[in-house]
Amino acid sequence: MPRTVLRLRAVQVGFALATVALIVAAAKVQLIDGSTHEARARAQRTERVELAAPRGAIFDRNRTPLTLTLERFHVGVTPRYLRDTVATVNALAENLGLSASHVRQEFRRSYAYFHGPFSSAAVQPLRRMWGVDITSELTRFHPNPDFARTVLGRPGEPGRPAGGIERVLDTLLTGRNGSAVVLRDQYGRRYESPSRLDAFPLPGHDVYLTLDADLQEIVDGSLVDAIDRLGATGGDVVVMNPKTGELLAVAARSLRSRTPSSVFTSVFEPGSTAKIFAAAALLQHDLVGPTDSVWGENGRYRIGNRVIEDEHDEGWMTLPDVIRRSSNIGIVKFASRLSSGQQFEMLRDFGLGSRTGVEFPVESPGLLARPARWTSLSGASLSIGYEVAVTTLQLATAYAAIANDGVLLQPTLLLSVRSADGEEVYHHRPRPMRRVVSPDVARQLRAMLRGVVDEDGTGSTAALVRYEVGGKTGTARRAGPNGRYIPGSCTASFASMFPIDDPQLVMVVKLEDPAGCYARTSAAPLTRSVLEQVLAAQTSVLDLSKLQGVSSSPRPGPALDDGVVPYVLNWPLETSEGDQARRPVPPVTGLSLRAAARRLHQAGLRVRAVGWGTIDSVAPRAGTPLLPGALVTVVGREGTTRW
Repeated sequence: MPRTVLRLRAVQVGFALATVALIVAAAKVQLIDGSTHEARARAQRTERVELAAPRGAIFDRNRTPLTLTLERFHVGVTPRYLRDTVATVNALAENLGLSASHVRQEFRRSYAYFHGPFSSAAVQPLRRMWGVDITSELTRFHPNPDFARTVLGRPGEPGRPAGGIERVLDTLLTGRNGSAVVLRDQYGRRYESPSRLDAFPLPGHDVYLTLDADLQEIVDGSLVDAIDRLGATGGDVVVMNPKTGELLAVAARSLRSRTPSSVFTSVFEPGSTAKIFAAAALLQHDLVGPTDSVWGENGRYRIGNRVIEDEHDEGWMTLPDVIRRSSNIGIVKFASRLSSGQQFEMLRDFGLGSRTGVEFPVESPGLLARPARWTSLSGASLSIGYEVAVTTLQLATAYAAIANDGVLLQPTLLLSVRSADGEEVYHHRPRPMRRVVSPDVARQLRAMLRGVVDEDGTGSTAALVRYEVGGKTGTARRAGPNGRYIPGSCTASFASMFPIDDPQLVMVVKLEDPAGCYARTSAAPLTRSVLEQVLAAQTSVLDLSKLQGVSSSPRPGPALDDGVVPYVLNWPLETSEGDQARRPVPPVTGLSLRAAARRLHQAGLRVRAVGWGTIDSVAPRAGTPLLPGALVTVVGREGTTRW
């Protein structure tokens, strides 16, 4: 009996001790280590993720999208979790555009992954299928991947720096990421939990550029055609509004390297386009009168150990004659009246030798030595556009000052900025930098540039039939990397204003090594081609109401050649709508968006694009006769082009 009691007590004590130990262990788990275990459990079933914010979009001045952020999707499948393998294979093949055999082949793996990327519409039917995992990413998309690529650039990526507008305006375009908590099952698959969203992602600001998509397409197409037709190795075109400094089109092409040359960084000696700056200094300092003239030396003039030649034998010339005939001898003789300080200050005031301040990550200041470093022949060289190097943008900005009654404006690519909720937070206003010449001198300079495009001027090939265009040709030898001139290599340029009395556009065209090496047979006709297409298409860059009254008396136009639109609108319009010549809508179905826009612009029609990729339909249909400037809508099939 006593032994039995002892055994019972031993068992009781054992149970008591075990109970105490269990209570202590439970207390330790619940009270002491409870927070640690709770955190471990939460980490196993939940995960905090960062929600990427969409990057702001980039539009042209007319709200045409140039760069967008799209959400793209990838699809992963765990075959052993599928409830109906055959149905899943068919669904993937049908919605993702894949072959069924390819899907079945991937299903032999433990985890099948289809990168795509795929659109939201494609993956939507797959979202509720068991065993299918859909992940997303934000990608930068360009509806027209060739549109102003040098200007737009790309956002930064691992191992790749940002470029262009994407770099300059990165802080505006970049949004603020959000965060959320997602649920996970025992296999690690994520499940969205809307109630656990911590912070919404805030999209970046939308940016509106000063570029005009229609004009940019016209300029791009005309430049490519001219390079092919003339056998040039590259070229630049800049079109800007001289009253605001807004850049309306910027195009650059180069066959020498894979990276296109840039209107912001590539420098060249401007040649005879710089003669107008010497004329500006002479007029501003009142060193030349209306009847002053110099002797042309019959086309050959020695100064020091250097011989200066003209293309034609010239006699007595006034300053307007010198500019019209682009006489090297004449401008050198007139420029000898300037002191080195006067000549240097005028070139610097026009912006040569200094950066313009445009919104671009890299810009060359060009080259303009101070007078202390000049030689005895530097003044003569500078007057004819040598010993000075400019970018195409610098030259356009300088000519825009002449068009703007002598006030130099800072050029800009940025028109406005809007927040994600549509509020405008910035809008461009013209930024005057300095007055270069008086309004009266600017008017005299424009009159000289008008003479260049007359029948006996060097820029006559840029003349339009019923419009006054002013400009200046320039042909210069090209220097190589070692600073020496390359035999047979040249740069042809033409700086122009349209219309000359009240300029709305300033355009600078530069071609490298065109056939013949003369601006009047290369850069000037290219200028005419662009202006004719702009007038025919009636793009928004021109205020057509202000063109009324600009018309001059009709005169024979220059002979047409390749790359020139074979029709020009008469202005002011004197005929009724029914009397205007109609032209059929050209066939563009099956072409790329860019090629279709070029063909329609060349037909004198405006373009509205819906979608992107290959053109699927057009309205009105091909062959429909339309009036000049009518709107044609092209619809493209969605492509997968992305950076």
